[in-house]
Amino acid sequence: MEADFVIVGSGSAGSAMASRLSEAGDNSVLVLEFGGSDIGPFIQMPGALSYPMNMRRYDWGFQSEPEAHLGGRRLACPRGKVVGGSSSINGMVYVRGHARDYDHWADQGAEGWAYADVLPYFKRMESWHDGGHGGDPDWRGKDGPLHVTRGPRRNPLYQAFVDAGRQLGFEVTDDYNGEKQEGFGPMEQTVWQGRRWSTANAYLKPALRRGNLNLVKGLARKVVIENGRAVGVEFERGGRIETVTARREVIIAASSINSPKLLLLSGIGPGEELRQLGIDVVADRSGVGRNLQDHLELYIQQACSQPITLFKHWNLFGKAMIGAQWLLFKNGHGASNHFESAAFVRSKAGVEYPDIQYHFLPIAVRYDGQAAAEGHGFQAHVGPMRSKSRGAVTLRSADPKEAPSIHFNYMSHPDDWPDFRHCIRLTREVFAQSAFKAFAGKEIQPGDAVQNDDELDNFIREHAESAYHPCGTCRMGRAEDATAVVDPQCRVIGVEGLRLADSSIFPRITNGNLNAPSIMVGEKASDHILGKTPLTRANAEPWINPRWQTSDR
Repeated sequence: MEADFVIVGSGSAGSAMASRLSEAGDNSVLVLEFGGSDIGPFIQMPGALSYPMNMRRYDWGFQSEPEAHLGGRRLACPRGKVVGGSSSINGMVYVRGHARDYDHWADQGAEGWAYADVLPYFKRMESWHDGGHGGDPDWRGKDGPLHVTRGPRRNPLYQAFVDAGRQLGFEVTDDYNGEKQEGFGPMEQTVWQGRRWSTANAYLKPALRRGNLNLVKGLARKVVIENGRAVGVEFERGGRIETVTARREVIIAASSINSPKLLLLSGIGPGEELRQLGIDVVADRSGVGRNLQDHLELYIQQACSQPITLFKHWNLFGKAMIGAQWLLFKNGHGASNHFESAAFVRSKAGVEYPDIQYHFLPIAVRYDGQAAAEGHGFQAHVGPMRSKSRGAVTLRSADPKEAPSIHFNYMSHPDDWPDFRHCIRLTREVFAQSAFKAFAGKEIQPGDAVQNDDELDNFIREHAESAYHPCGTCRMGRAEDATAVVDPQCRVIGVEGLRLADSSIFPRITNGNLNAPSIMVGEKASDHILGKTPLTRANAEPWINPRWQTSDR
């Protein structure tokens, strides 16, 4: 087998690149994917989002090492093991991130990745449906393959959350993905006509109708490198070891966990660590697997005094009815991820742009689908966006089938603790506003007994969960930067003919969920790979709160 371009991974960035690299028809592209089909209601029904990320059929089943600052707990790290990658198992929340995130990337050596550079790619990938809620179309795309929509927000709790933020003195925004991220407002989702709109549905499947794109199932074992150049990928399928040859380039897009793993297995990484595992060193790059970042979050849960939450459907009959309606008509509660209101706020004066994110949900429930025993309730998922803690992904052995060691080092920076305490106290203030007076009962979690710093720290230690946004393990930077793994053209430093483009390359985590930035990386990397002139820089300045130096409200 051979192709002009070989892409490892059919996820958010991989599917976007497969489509763009093959669309002109003059390049042959092969996508290597280990996971199986995404066809089926557990993936395609948005309301069933808690199922695929808890099913080994669709998820790699990664766990962190025991996290010392979280009481030795091992936290789940779901990554998609399916066509479409993590875009096929995620919560379908669509957040670009703040403009200043990308300006920071450029400042850290990712030249050409400032917000003015990446905004045209966000617009190129979007078909934005505002549903009449407002927003500025000058900031949004209308003709891209990725449909972005908003839920119906029929439950009064969604508006109560936004009203409570306003009452507390925070901004309100009609479109956090447009000019103004800061504030309370509607949340966006990658759902279209009642279905999950993954990158498999948006990019890969339409592109597979072309004769120059093929999808091959198999487990990538290593990149084949000859005389300092990547020439193919060794993989296993059906118990046999095979090789696919790349006439032009190999492109890795296997996730922030599996991409560094594949580089390390291929001899690209910290030299001494590789030698200890018996792996020949091709390129001694100390940054491979380092700089691991994630968002932690807490679920602040409140009992609801009125029986209006999704809990009334949280039984076998209710779920069956929702499923039947979705199967027949692709509408109803099964057609939304139910994250329909959100907020991005600044924690204190002197913070230039939001550093706290909220997802609001009209039920008290965990990502694993376990509802609170108290019955009707609602919750806010809340957490700081820019933790200074850093972790690493490393190999346990040279066996490609063995999962890597994942150590996030959560809450290791002293600033993390007061930041999280503030998130809890702020959420309590939101739920105490008059907008929730008709709905709010007792606090379910953390509970009235948890008040002082020590009590809050214990709660954080026992209950903080990953928001499933790992990134940064193959950081982009200048070629002369010893800790950078890829240059601003997404070329792996030290190896010819090899690129990497997914959330691994983020120098710093973006403000919010990572699916949209990961797709954008695939879009922009495609132009670099094809040698195209990048899209014209945008002439747009984001809204920054004029009171940011003196007030957090």
